[in-house]
Amino acid sequence: MNTVDPRPVYTRATEQAAALIRTVRPEQLNGPTPCAEFDVRALLGHVVGGTRRIAVVGEGGDGMAVRPVTDGVEDDGWPSAYEEVRARVLAAWAADDRMAAPVRVPWGEVPGRAALSGYVMELVTHTWDLSESLGHPLELDPELAEFALATARRVLSAPERDADTPFASARPAPETADVYGQLAAWLGREPLSRA
Repeated sequence: MNTVDPRPVYTRATEQAAALIRTVRPEQLNGPTPCAEFDVRALLGHVVGGTRRIAVVGEGGDGMAVRPVTDGVEDDGWPSAYEEVRARVLAAWAADDRMAAPVRVPWGEVPGRAALSGYVMELVTHTWDLSESLGHPLELDPELAEFALATARRVLSAPERDADTPFASARPAPETADVYGQLAAWLGREPLSRA
């Protein structure tokens, strides 16, 4: 059972995501991402919506009622949209009792600690997706990927995944892959071709 407090790691993950989101230029919004179903704009919407969902969960609300994709954000409005939900989510999870309290997330009812650890995994993975889409404008923190990869291997222990799992089956990671490359491969992602 996971007994680590994920809040410091999640805070750092949100800081990293916010810094990366600030680098996005409007002309990049229609570009591809390693998530075949998302362009950069849709990926940003998914990140903002997912952060809003876990904020609502932390506030004691029904996160399942929150749409994971956000519409209506202006092309240059993504940094402020993310900053708004980032402040909300950090406040929502500040109380220590949230760590043990049962909460409902897309994969079931779990203690808050497990839910937030899952959202670290998701946010760090999508940060890699965004970084890959933007040509890696910032260096990413390997400790965040180590936490996310450990979580991914614990909660998605089988390399083969079915259609109900929001991550594809694991792919082999290149021998030279750093921890982000290992995380991406474990969650079924491939780097974008720069051909």
